Amino acid sequence: MITIKHLSKQYINPDGSVFKVLKDVNCEINQGEVISIIGPSGTGKSTFLRAINLLDPPTGGEIIVDGENILAKGYPLNKLRQKMGMVFQSFNLFEHLSILDNVTFAPMKLRGLTRQEAENEAMTMLRKVGMAEKANAMPSDLSGGQKQRVAIARCLAMHPEVILFDEPTSALDPTMVGEVLSVLRQLASEGMTMLIVTHEMKFAHDVSTRIFFMNEGIIYEDGTPQQVFENPVHSATKAFVQRIHKLVFEVDSTDFDMFDVHSQMGAFCNKYNIAGKREAADRLTDLMTSSVMQKQYPFTLRLTYSEQNNITALDFMKEGAETSPLSDSGIDNKTIDEIKSLCREVVEEPTTRGFRVKFVL
Repeated sequence: MITIKHLSKQYINPDGSVFKVLKDVNCEINQGEVISIIGPSGTGKSTFLRAINLLDPPTGGEIIVDGENILAKGYPLNKLRQKMGMVFQSFNLFEHLSILDNVTFAPMKLRGLTRQEAENEAMTMLRKVGMAEKANAMPSDLSGGQKQRVAIARCLAMHPEVILFDEPTSALDPTMVGEVLSVLRQLASEGMTMLIVTHEMKFAHDVSTRIFFMNEGIIYEDGTPQQVFENPVHSATKAFVQRIHKLVFEVDSTDFDMFDVHSQMGAFCNKYNIAGKREAADRLTDLMTSSVMQKQYPFTLRLTYSEQNNITALDFMKEGAETSPLSDSGIDNKTIDEIKSLCREVVEEPTTRGFRVKFVL
């Protein structure tokens, strides 16, 4: 249905430097798929959608829709607009038109329907999203969730082959998010092809057939919800889907400022409401740096907290090491016993870079 090859988008800054939003995006989108696009802010998710329907034309690459390259010179934009609808986070309703007129405007202009034909179809679409009783109301009379449902009905009235949703719930009060997600779930169950930029992770997991995790201007990971959320390939994906927050220090010598380390760790624990873990993290840091890691400089010290799993961990990683620092026979048993008493679990594991000791607090 849609094939995207080496898609790129860049902007020229006022100082002449180049800012690359999309670097090299490649994917296939098949009919009936529901693809949720997730990732950190500023990684090109919305730009990707806007590039696909040429609202923000890409700098390079190919977009093949139903066998035609829509970036070819002379490709009729009206044809693309009828195939591909878009729903924005800010609704974009015509404030001076009634709800019914908002939904009938494009079908009359672009599809050539009579007013009666357009109104009949508009009412069908408004019923689909639960907004038929508001047909004669004005946008100013509606809540944010209601406006977004009207925007979806307006899009459906064009009979698109695919709909692009750009964070459709981000501008809504939390109490209104559910009504919009319910409409998207219904469309997904009916087989509508959809690309959805979203921060609603549970919704993305439950409704999508595929997940795109975007990072650094590319599709970092492409897979089923089960794969991406439960067994991600890349550490960046894992950190995002599990909402892992981290504090990292590269400790290079005995002169490293450990007072600053403790200060930052305290601020980190307060920020993420894990102050109860601070004492154990501080004591473990002191024990490890003063004894176990004395022969391991430089090493990486990292404190992490996963919102999804509510797990706090402190780990020490020595690049190039093949065995655990805890296995050093020179460390007395009393120190090892105290270290283990400060955590729920000790994980000793090789990594692609070296060896890591992880303490689950």
